[in-house]
Amino acid sequence: MLRTRLTNARFLTMDPDHPVAHDLGIWRGRIVGLDEAVTSLPAREVIDLQGATVLPGFVDAHVHLAWTGLKADAVSIAGRTRIEDVLAVVARAADRAGPPGGWLSIAGYDQRPLGRHLTAAELDTVSAGRKVFLLHDSGHGCVVNSAVLDLLPAGIPHENGFLAEGAMGAARALRLPYSQRELAEAIGHAARTALSQGVTACAEAGIGGALFGHSPVELGAYQLAREEGLLPLRVQLMVAAERLGPVAAHRDDGIPRALDLGLRTGFGDDRLSVGALKVYTDGGMMARTAALSRPYEGLDHAGQLQDDPGVLADTIVAGHLAGWQLAVHAIGDRAADLALDALERAQRLRPRPGARHRVEHAGLIRPDQLPRFARLGVSAVVQPAFLRHFGDDYAALMGAERAPWLYRGRAFLDHGIPLVGSSDRPVTDGSPLRAVQFMVERTSGSGRVIGPDEGVTVDEALRAYTVAGAFACHWEDTLGSLTPGKAADLVVLGDDPRRVDPSRIGDIEVVATYVDGGEAGPTGASPTGLESKVRLT
Repeated sequence: MLRTRLTNARFLTMDPDHPVAHDLGIWRGRIVGLDEAVTSLPAREVIDLQGATVLPGFVDAHVHLAWTGLKADAVSIAGRTRIEDVLAVVARAADRAGPPGGWLSIAGYDQRPLGRHLTAAELDTVSAGRKVFLLHDSGHGCVVNSAVLDLLPAGIPHENGFLAEGAMGAARALRLPYSQRELAEAIGHAARTALSQGVTACAEAGIGGALFGHSPVELGAYQLAREEGLLPLRVQLMVAAERLGPVAAHRDDGIPRALDLGLRTGFGDDRLSVGALKVYTDGGMMARTAALSRPYEGLDHAGQLQDDPGVLADTIVAGHLAGWQLAVHAIGDRAADLALDALERAQRLRPRPGARHRVEHAGLIRPDQLPRFARLGVSAVVQPAFLRHFGDDYAALMGAERAPWLYRGRAFLDHGIPLVGSSDRPVTDGSPLRAVQFMVERTSGSGRVIGPDEGVTVDEALRAYTVAGAFACHWEDTLGSLTPGKAADLVVLGDDPRRVDPSRIGDIEVVATYVDGGEAGPTGASPTGLESKVRLT
């Protein structure tokens, strides 16, 4: 007997052996069969999906859950376009904060709509004795007031209070870490939001580091969230590479640096596990710190690497030798050169064809770099929504020649490079369906088409958020398609992304989300009430 049979739906399985089904059976959290294999079997529960479209649960292969949850609860200056309005928000927050001398964190900072960066002197006028920290929306910079600058070690570079990359990390290190309880609650908040958008599995893109880490015991916060029922989806944790340390392992192991006890990719279970080692090679385009091979248009610099190139390359090689999958953050093409060079050297030293190393973002990839991605078997983990939200700005920064190389789609696929979709939430909206729409249309918020030749089909975009995402996270045996034997993770949609006009894909409603065959219900929809939520077909 089946536990559940879902019927009267269009199941887009993403499995070429059985691409479309109308019935799906579930037992003990697994898919046990499709169509005739289950139609006549008795079931404890039969749910009529009223003609809904059902896909495998979306895999968001690059997120920041803790940051997302913390940002949602912070005072924000997002949307302000005048310096005086930003300062007014900071002043009100300072008046409501605790005793003078404490920290005041503000979210939503972006210099672009303001026309320039805020300065420490301006923040001083409204800080009321607090240490003020405005985190840039990219996560790659911040603006602080003089009370923070006075505490920084000598030699930390800043521009009138703006700190980028490692300098920002030095400012964050002055603060006490968040508690595991605070982090668990923030993680839970973000996870519920992701679930409401149809995401059933995600990869947390870097814990324990100076840039995006929140505590030296951050992994424990995810364990706490799971233990207390705050983690409704599957999470894979990338570990910041700076956590590697020298080890006196046996020389035959060939491991120069490792995490304590040799922990590496693959530890854990199907709900919470350790994924790739995260290595940052450059910054971000929003903060103008992505490392390019030639300067940004209209600026006199080409971004920056996070460290000496030799140090970064050695870190990548050390992670490979220690058995990790590598997730190398490389947005600019110069950073991508460094990543590809280091990955190639690592594979020469110790061939690991099944390592599935990844380049996170791959924001600007030159034509000559594409064959190298393919030869090395490296996945491109892109964020399509970046160009939806920031495309006009990015295209202007790159100029006419380079703009079509931004966050590619078609070129990766044509070269046989796995194209993996992700959001980088909270940097942008996390909806996979809106990202799918952009991958097809390549249209920014203003209507500008950026790199139209990089557009992909709807099916290819959906694969990026299902099959390819699962593959990039070594989850392909259990996730990514509605195949018998795999986990019953699926998303019920109010319409079929393949049948609507592409401009409507992002507006399709997520009616319900199932994890392990259970209806997670973040949208509040009940399985038996779907007829009011779906387009009947």
